[in-house]
Amino acid sequence: MLERTMAKAINEYSRSFRVLLLTGQRQVGKTTLLESLSKGKRKYITLDNPKYRSLAQNDPELFLTENPPPVLIDEVQYAPEILPYIKMYVDTHKKEKGAFWLTGSQRYSLMKGITESLAGRIAILELLGLSYREKTKQPSSGSPFIPELRQQNEIKKPLSIKAVYRHIWEGSLPELVVNKKINREAFYSSYVQSYIERDVRDFYRVEKPVQFYNFISAVAARTGNLVNYSNLANDIGIDLKTAQAWMGILERSGIVYLLQPYSLNVTGRIIKTPKVYFMDTGLCAYLCRWETPETLYSGAMDGAILETWCFGEILKSYWNNGIDPLIYFYRDTDQKEIDFIIEKNMTLYPIEVKKTAMPCEKDIKNFNVISKLGKKTGTGAVLCLAKERVAINRNAVCIPVWEI
Repeated sequence: MLERTMAKAINEYSRSFRVLLLTGQRQVGKTTLLESLSKGKRKYITLDNPKYRSLAQNDPELFLTENPPPVLIDEVQYAPEILPYIKMYVDTHKKEKGAFWLTGSQRYSLMKGITESLAGRIAILELLGLSYREKTKQPSSGSPFIPELRQQNEIKKPLSIKAVYRHIWEGSLPELVVNKKINREAFYSSYVQSYIERDVRDFYRVEKPVQFYNFISAVAARTGNLVNYSNLANDIGIDLKTAQAWMGILERSGIVYLLQPYSLNVTGRIIKTPKVYFMDTGLCAYLCRWETPETLYSGAMDGAILETWCFGEILKSYWNNGIDPLIYFYRDTDQKEIDFIIEKNMTLYPIEVKKTAMPCEKDIKNFNVISKLGKKTGTGAVLCLAKERVAINRNAVCIPVWEI
């Protein structure tokens, strides 16, 4: 098992809260991580098992009596009926920290029950697939990513451009990364089929699996781009409301992330449409039929998939430390664009992603729009394929993508 950066945050939150919920898309390693941290000291129950699910749904009080804390309950979204009973238990055992560990692959579907039952009693963390540092067994930076000239941890060795795209193509789902004997095509085929059957059809009652598969593929082909629901609806042959609802399913399942534009309402010229990013670039490449890292590297999606991977690595650096980031993008009607803006301590850090080994002043020309947004401008960055971290000018730095 590869060491997961989030382990530290899980242990810290579990010492402070009575309930901990770990969410994330299927197969990112939620259960494996929590079981390894429990060290056999807490019972494991999965609500994927129809027997346990039925009891939890129909007699939640008996379910908790038979499965007392400390307990790990997997896929809790299938029985939200148990949440009020968990509340009753922790309210009468206030000194018992970390009594319940829960997992769920449908975070947003659980929020209503959690808000009503467990507000103030629960810590919620979201796990993504393996980061590059986790995959290569290199030390975590120890803190969320912020552009700076000096790197926080020594990286073993630079990556070649082809090696970067091999990591992107391989993806981040632990089972596929660890077991090199697994047939990648068969793995992702099974993954998508299981996701559509177990979550989309059973949980969301979507009755058009073929069209939904086509929809996922169409979204994958648009990763790193502004969401255009009309365009998606026309391509798949569905109506606008269905396209919006299905995108919501992908977001709630952790398959995609909708990145919002930065806006302080200082100008009406800022575009308000979100951008969509696939959370696992391997799944994205599979859906788009990029069969090798080489075809992905030289194909039409080379820039968008690199930007998607960089966004995922930045997001992991925050979520793995138990922190929700303030991260946005910028685009206005004058076609001025900044890939990402990270906000920290009332300071805005602009970031561009470029498939180049030699970034220059031209690549940061739009960073000056930050001055119009009413906050301090921090060090900017170009995430790129350079061999080392160097200053572009006094206000921006070039950072190799494997150093995020």
